[in-house]
Amino acid sequence: MAAEDLPLKELALVYLDRTGGLHKFINDCIRYSDSKQCLAVYRFIICVNPADLTELDARLGNCVLHQPIRAAHLFQSICFTSIKTLSLIQQLETENQVIVVLKLTHLPPLPNYSLNLCQFPRGYQLLRYYKVEGVVIAMTTVTKYTQGARFLCSESSCPFSTGFQYIRVHTVGATESATVRNDFTCTLCNSALKEDVKFRVLGDKQLVEIIDAAALDVVKGNQVNRSCSRYQSFTVFLRDELPNRMKMGNRYYVIGIPAHIYSGSQLQLCMEANSIQPWFTNDSPFISDNFKYLLSITSTSPWRFTAVLADIFAAQIVPPGTYNILKLSLLLSLVQTRKNDKQTLEYLDLLVVTSDPVTVDRLLTYSLNLVSCGVRHLPSYEMFATVSKDEHGTGTAKVQAGSALLAKGGICYIGELFSYRKDKLDFLQTVLETRNTTVFISGKKFGEDIDQQMSFPIQCNFWALADADTHLKKAMQREDAVIGSMDISSVPANLVDGFGLLIYCSESSNYHSPVHLIQHVLSEAMNPGKPLYPALQNFTTQDYEKLLAFAGNQQTELTSEAERLIQGYYTASRRVRTDPVHGSKISPTALKALMSLSETHAKLSLRNRILEEDAVIAILLYEISITARHGTSVLCVAPNAVFPFELCDEHSLNQRDIYLAQFHQQLLQFCYTYAPGMSVHFSEE
Repeated sequence: MAAEDLPLKELALVYLDRTGGLHKFINDCIRYSDSKQCLAVYRFIICVNPADLTELDARLGNCVLHQPIRAAHLFQSICFTSIKTLSLIQQLETENQVIVVLKLTHLPPLPNYSLNLCQFPRGYQLLRYYKVEGVVIAMTTVTKYTQGARFLCSESSCPFSTGFQYIRVHTVGATESATVRNDFTCTLCNSALKEDVKFRVLGDKQLVEIIDAAALDVVKGNQVNRSCSRYQSFTVFLRDELPNRMKMGNRYYVIGIPAHIYSGSQLQLCMEANSIQPWFTNDSPFISDNFKYLLSITSTSPWRFTAVLADIFAAQIVPPGTYNILKLSLLLSLVQTRKNDKQTLEYLDLLVVTSDPVTVDRLLTYSLNLVSCGVRHLPSYEMFATVSKDEHGTGTAKVQAGSALLAKGGICYIGELFSYRKDKLDFLQTVLETRNTTVFISGKKFGEDIDQQMSFPIQCNFWALADADTHLKKAMQREDAVIGSMDISSVPANLVDGFGLLIYCSESSNYHSPVHLIQHVLSEAMNPGKPLYPALQNFTTQDYEKLLAFAGNQQTELTSEAERLIQGYYTASRRVRTDPVHGSKISPTALKALMSLSETHAKLSLRNRILEEDAVIAILLYEISITARHGTSVLCVAPNAVFPFELCDEHSLNQRDIYLAQFHQQLLQFCYTYAPGMSVHFSEE
């Protein structure tokens, strides 16, 4: 090593001593020594904070950031000298046997350290650290690679026919065939070298494909200018302790070194990962001043704020006052997407049956854009996961994420149900029940000794659409239909039960007039781009997006009154909706759905406590859903019970409050009558 490196080695030793790295290194050496096993290579991980290192010495910090191979050799020399000086590992013979991996905690927040996946970086350099950001869209199975190998001279009289003079280790960008070959020759006698296979050290390897998060806008159903947007996936190599650290559909920051990898006759730009960090944002969600004012003037009632939110929601697509039950359900489902991996996930899936699929489809697509992870699935694509052979020449199996995995933490809108084959719908039903998908990987096909299975959790809400008129053309109305039920027999019954809510919406019914919708469509066609409702311009799409993010991040506490009301309704409904032959029509998952609806309504109301009033709305929505499925019960809820009046002024809001309060009393009486065992838990009214 050059003489100018000596001061850097001294500074590196000082850094290790100050940060506790030297103590960790000694403990690792003791572990190797205690094993009494003679290895070809001894691997050490040293955690490096570039900011602290640069503060100690700018030259050393610059060396680590821009000359990582040289920096690794510096620390390798320090480690070898320490081992020999302190006699830490008796089996160690040469410096070549020491592998030092410098793990960076972060990179400087400067543009030149970022590798943009959308725009090819001009002037970037190989063999230095960069940071990339992206969403995982594919990954291979975990396989083995050669971490280090020992070679010996084939000439028995040569001094290098024994010992550890020739050690091959993996370097950035090297393939397996480059690390272990049969064309090496001895530098002393020029004889061929042969590998001592029993000393080969193996490590884990996994390939992961990531893509820029902006690419997901393409799968939301947005109109994207293809001439201005180009997205390409980027392969990241994970080795040793990093495999299985990245999850499908998650977004990450990856620090690593770009490298050129030959795949057949093609040259690909990949990255050797050094460290991985989950993606985070520093932007705190907030509520706009207009929504704050709306909250203040509706604070006299626990039901008014969400009612107005739903009434004026998506005014660009449908006129205020139309599809209110659907719009409220969409808002609740959007709030339920805001969860992190540490919390128990709840889901709110929606199946929408309508006679106007074009308008409802536009409404669902518009709502999909209010979450960052929203994917519009197309029947020609894979919904969950597919298996193919990795194209990097490794021959391993690669699992490609489908729409549901890409929508992790968001919404997967699967569109019209009748456009899918029966086997696809059966698989969807299974996933809705288990919230998990498994892919089978044939060992024979992908060069493995045994078959494998990879399972992935499905952590998104599903939205689906069913065209009522299409079904009516295929099947006549059932003669034995129960009063209040809708004929959706073409959709498998178990699949309908898999969705949390069934919403039948028709603006041409006894409860709604299509006039407003017709006027909206005509005005939009005659005056494109002109605001149809100037008074609602203050409540923008971005305001709703921020509101939903803020509401979803709230922590809520379930009150005992709300819990008792939900349990009372659940017990009573299972009793009154019981068939002597088929048993209860209320699914055991109904209780979870009711809790989820109550929680999301409280969050959307910007409350941190789930009240009885939240449970009332949840029960109404669920009762309307179950009525459309199985007909009316003794509770006798009308299809428009959540919005019984047109919300045009304060008087109509008062009327709705009175109506809901009366239903609350009716609901309590229903629980007293049909769940007598629960009566002791209710306070006297």
